[in-house]
Amino acid sequence: MSYATLMAYVDVGSEPEWRVRLAASLADKFKALLIGLSAEALRLSLITEGSAVQEVAQTDIAEIRARLADKGSWFRGEAGADHRKLEWRPVVDFPVEALAREARSADLVVIGQTRGPGDAYNSLDPGAAVLRIGRPALVVPDGIRSLRADHVVIGWKDTREARRAVHDALPFLHEATRVTVAEICRSGDEIAAQENIDDVARYLMRHRISGGPRVILHQEKSGAAQLIRLAQEEEADLLVTGAYGHSRLGEWFFGGMTRDLLASSPICCLMSH
Repeated sequence: MSYATLMAYVDVGSEPEWRVRLAASLADKFKALLIGLSAEALRLSLITEGSAVQEVAQTDIAEIRARLADKGSWFRGEAGADHRKLEWRPVVDFPVEALAREARSADLVVIGQTRGPGDAYNSLDPGAAVLRIGRPALVVPDGIRSLRADHVVIGWKDTREARRAVHDALPFLHEATRVTVAEICRSGDEIAAQENIDDVARYLMRHRISGGPRVILHQEKSGAAQLIRLAQEEEADLLVTGAYGHSRLGEWFFGGMTRDLLASSPICCLMSH
């Protein structure tokens, strides 16, 4: 199992060269096609007369397409169009809508950890994207220029999302030299947690992946902080987790792993919903 196609989203108003180069290096690693995507939606005019609205809209669309074309030229330059398989997709639509639709072509979607400059018309909301795309998202913090994924930490919770994330991460896990399966649990739940992650380790072993199980007792700080600390202590550079096991609204009200990882993880996260 491998990734045949990677998709990298780039906001029309930003130039995250580190993320594009990281995506290009992963495309080389997996011998995959790299698709670049950027989108911007048309802002409706306040003019009320039909012909005037149409004329203004056509002008605005032409300007959007010109910006997207410029971004495509930038993307090809940063990704190295001369020596790898590339495709560029400019879309006149809201970024989240465009990515959710175009992700049908990709095995893995590379996005930024934070929202870029702008608004919903021209800037991708990472949390909304993870929920909508139906593909694993590799969330890359600002400034991260490479991803070796020699040591991968799986943040396990016995949910549909976590099971899907482990499956979606198999190409990375096959290439890793070390995999740690960690579950954060409350006092009294250690035995059940150990059984869970032992089962995950056996699943990985059947895929010829050696995974070391690790139970961590929940402390006062957030589970995300504990998971990040474990990854840093173990010198891992990739976290694999399920995303939004509860509703996104519920996470923002009550707190949650996905929200906290998007807000604070210093290393790349592969998330599936």
